[in-house]
Amino acid sequence: MSIRNINWLGLALVVVLGACARRPVADKPVKLEKRKTSELLYAMDSLSTVRPNSFYTKIKCHFSDTNRRVSFKTSIRAVKDSAINPIITYAGIPIVNSLIRHDSLFISNRKDKCVIRTTMNYIKESFGVDFDYRNIEELLLGLPVAYDTAQKYFQINDPYNYIISSHRKRVIKKENKTKHDKDNNINPRRDRNGNEDENEDNVMIRYFIHPSLKSVSRMVIDSPEDTTHISVDYIGRDTLDTYLLPKEVTIDIVTARNHIVLTMDYDKTEVNTPQEIYFVIPEEYGNCDSEK
Repeated sequence: MSIRNINWLGLALVVVLGACARRPVADKPVKLEKRKTSELLYAMDSLSTVRPNSFYTKIKCHFSDTNRRVSFKTSIRAVKDSAINPIITYAGIPIVNSLIRHDSLFISNRKDKCVIRTTMNYIKESFGVDFDYRNIEELLLGLPVAYDTAQKYFQINDPYNYIISSHRKRVIKKENKTKHDKDNNINPRRDRNGNEDENEDNVMIRYFIHPSLKSVSRMVIDSPEDTTHISVDYIGRDTLDTYLLPKEVTIDIVTARNHIVLTMDYDKTEVNTPQEIYFVIPEEYGNCDSEK
């Protein structure tokens, strides 16, 4: 993520004036009613299976990483378990058309008159995030990403949040310590035989359930193997038909070499209306990587 320029003199004045002024008392976090783990798991099981047959929305996107910062608009058409069609526009003109399927990814670049034909591995190679088709569909719809009803999950005790986790709290703390040790060039954790522990490649996911139990408000994904940390915050949602769909989303991705922040503001969302996915590659388009 690009580091914003800060007016340090102005910041110092704010700090000084703030110290002299009477500070408002911050609202204390509200403790939630205790819930049984089985109750939270039932809610998660229900949330993971509710998805419309088709989906359409327009999204204002703001993207930044360590090298660039850009804003753009995209329209997304999706047919359940079949295809996702994002079209990126600039100044009202489509400049990138793409098609995402379970086993393939196509990106047509109108500006450079070229196309990328690849697999879903392209996403991991470009952004360090190992998402498959279903994960992207879940992310766009605000569903629990990679939730498996056949897997065992645990409740993380927190008086202010309902949290369901793929790993116990002590395991998460242990992995965080291992990551800290690696970042500081400390010897890696080893087993009783002196071998480096191979259990640290498990992806750990925490789901923060809204107090109403009707949606997921936040997800935190950690992959110790490739030192990737992802947090997804669903800041707002809209009710459409019987679905609670995203309104504003912030995605923060930290990898070993990059820090990506993406904010998405949804508009004109539709569900269960017929969606025609139109994706054609002009014959004159070459491969985008042909000159590399």
